[in-house]
Amino acid sequence: MRKSFIGLLFWACILVGASAQNESFLKWDSVHTGLSDEWVEKIRNMPNIEVGRGITFQPQNKSYGMTMRFRMQNMVGLYMDEDFKVTKTEAQVKRLRLRFDGYIYSPKLTYSIQLGFSPYDTKVLPNGNNNIIRDAMVYYIPSSTWNIGFGQTKIKANRARVNSSSALQFVDRSIVNSEFNLDRDFGFFGEYHKPVIGDFHLSAKGSVTLGEGRNWATSENSGLAYTGRIELFPLGRFKSYGEIIEGDFEREQTVKMLLAGTYSYNHRALRVQGQNGARMPEGMKRSLSSYFFDFILKYRGFAFYTDVMGRACNDPVLDTETGQFVYAGKGVNVQTSYILPSNWELALRNSTLLPDREVRPLAGYDTFNQSTFGVTKYLIGHSLKVQADASYNYRTNVMKEYNRWEVRFQVELGL
Repeated sequence: MRKSFIGLLFWACILVGASAQNESFLKWDSVHTGLSDEWVEKIRNMPNIEVGRGITFQPQNKSYGMTMRFRMQNMVGLYMDEDFKVTKTEAQVKRLRLRFDGYIYSPKLTYSIQLGFSPYDTKVLPNGNNNIIRDAMVYYIPSSTWNIGFGQTKIKANRARVNSSSALQFVDRSIVNSEFNLDRDFGFFGEYHKPVIGDFHLSAKGSVTLGEGRNWATSENSGLAYTGRIELFPLGRFKSYGEIIEGDFEREQTVKMLLAGTYSYNHRALRVQGQNGARMPEGMKRSLSSYFFDFILKYRGFAFYTDVMGRACNDPVLDTETGQFVYAGKGVNVQTSYILPSNWELALRNSTLLPDREVRPLAGYDTFNQSTFGVTKYLIGHSLKVQADASYNYRTNVMKEYNRWEVRFQVELGL
């Protein structure tokens, strides 16, 4: 028994190494291994492990499949005034997440589950609900052309938010995305993908959701949120879904491009950012219109992005005494990068927030501009990387103090 157990451990290590090199172990039998047929059968049903692709479990009859992944982001940041005096130090596990993807009963019936455990992820919602669940989706995928889903996940609104936080080329997303993104919500989701002419591809995505964001659970006499997005790929699709991964890590050999637009209407929203933010005072509700335009270009290690987004509200000032308001306005984000053959990447980003005139006194500025320089070393793609960035903040007609400089460092590790 002891000999068999040691043999099982040995061959399990061989299995992990073989799977990491995309070699098949399942064809081996008792003749090749020297183990009994019983032990070979057990090894065949052990998980397949590959860095960046998780741990995959699947029985031999393939009645179900499950891939488990985890990732963490450990981050430290210094925030300084214009005299470089440190006003705040931040050191935390920014994200710690566990994810399960797979299918059950049929490969056409898939699921996706993601949980978040860091304080950043689990902040209690304004209605008191906990916030551990990030994604809990069931999808029906009859073909590669279209699919429908039910549950909680990201609203397909803008590319910066749809990008996983594990696939960013800066320590975090831009100030523009932080203000205007729609985040996650619960409801029905659908996607349609089809080549049109030659390399020209089109994708249409839409959703009907509760409108109050993830884990809200109940809506009090408010309406729903309706979102539609069109994506155009005039020169063909990106390699390895590069439209949702920042930087050109795949080094596209021909120019690839994305043009996309989104409109979302959140009827009688309860929160100041629709799916995000504080609850509006005294049971107030506002209907919010949000729009997003995205452009991506990648070619041989070079990447360029432009994001334009905004929010409109008929009566954005909620309470002048407490300073509560809906941030009505727009934002523009431009970023570019180049990845060297050594897998060092240099990136620049400029982000500008432009609040509407009536909310500027409450926002505390007329314009808010942030310029960021980032450096990333990819060790195993986006699964293991070291990042650092430095930002300069500048506001016009400032009505309160703010940090002028930011320096951040982060290590990302995922399986």
